Amino acid sequence: MKRTLMAAALLVSLPVMAADKPAANPYSKEEDKAAYSIGFFTGKTNAQHLDTLNVDAYVAGFRDAYAKKNPVMTEEEMKTVLDSFKQKLAAAAYAKAQKEAEDNKGKAAAYLAENAKKAGVTTTASGLQYEVLSQGKGAKPKPSDIVKVHYHGTLIDGSVFDSSVQRGEPAVFQLDQVITGWTEALQLMPVGSKYRLTLPPELAYGEQGAGPIPANSVLIFEVELLSIEKPTSDKAAAPAAKGKKK
Repeated sequence: MKRTLMAAALLVSLPVMAADKPAANPYSKEEDKAAYSIGFFTGKTNAQHLDTLNVDAYVAGFRDAYAKKNPVMTEEEMKTVLDSFKQKLAAAAYAKAQKEAEDNKGKAAAYLAENAKKAGVTTTASGLQYEVLSQGKGAKPKPSDIVKVHYHGTLIDGSVFDSSVQRGEPAVFQLDQVITGWTEALQLMPVGSKYRLTLPPELAYGEQGAGPIPANSVLIFEVELLSIEKPTSDKAAAPAAKGKKK
C-alpha cells in the first residue's frame, strides 16, 4: 500500500508540458513507458538546477538503491555530502544573482539615459519617463480610485512579462495598490489616454525582482486608461498581475 501511495504521489508531481518531436520509441509495454517517463522527467528536473552531474554515478546510485544493494557510502556520509553540495549550489546561485542584479543596474541606467533624450519623452522628478501616445479627455484618477486599464509590459530586451492585451481582458485595480510607477503615472492620464511608461527599477520591483522580472529591471508599459470604476462595498478590485505593490 505504501509503495502504491508513493507511486501515485510521484505521478502527480510529474510536470505536464509540450514535448519536442520524440525519437523512435523502443518501448511497447505501458510499465516500460512509465519507467522511461519517470527517468526522463527526473533527469530534466536535475538538468534545470545542475550545470553538471555525473550521470554514471547518478545511475549507479539509483541501481544500487533499487536493487537493495549495499551503497558505496553510508547514508550518513551521503547526507553530509549532500548538505555540503546544497550549500555550494546556494552560494553559487546567490553570487550569480548578485552579478546579474549589478549588471542589470548598469543596463537600466544606460537605457534610461538614452530614452530620456527621445522626442516626446517626459521625465518626472521621481525618474518616471512617459510618452503620450494618445490623449483622452476624461477625468484623471486619484490614488484611491479603482481604474480599468489595458496594458502590455516588456523588459528592455523586448520580452513580454505580462499583458492584459494578450489575455484579452482589462485589469481592474485600486490605483494606490500597485507599483509606485503606476500609481504616479496613471494620475497623469485622463480617461481615454494611452501612454508609454518607462519605469526605473526603484519605481517597479527594484533589487528583488518578481517572477519573470529580474532584479533591477526597467519596465516598459503601454497603458490605456479605459475608465474610472465606481467602487462597490461587496467587491474589492483585484490588482493587475504584475502591478501589485512589493
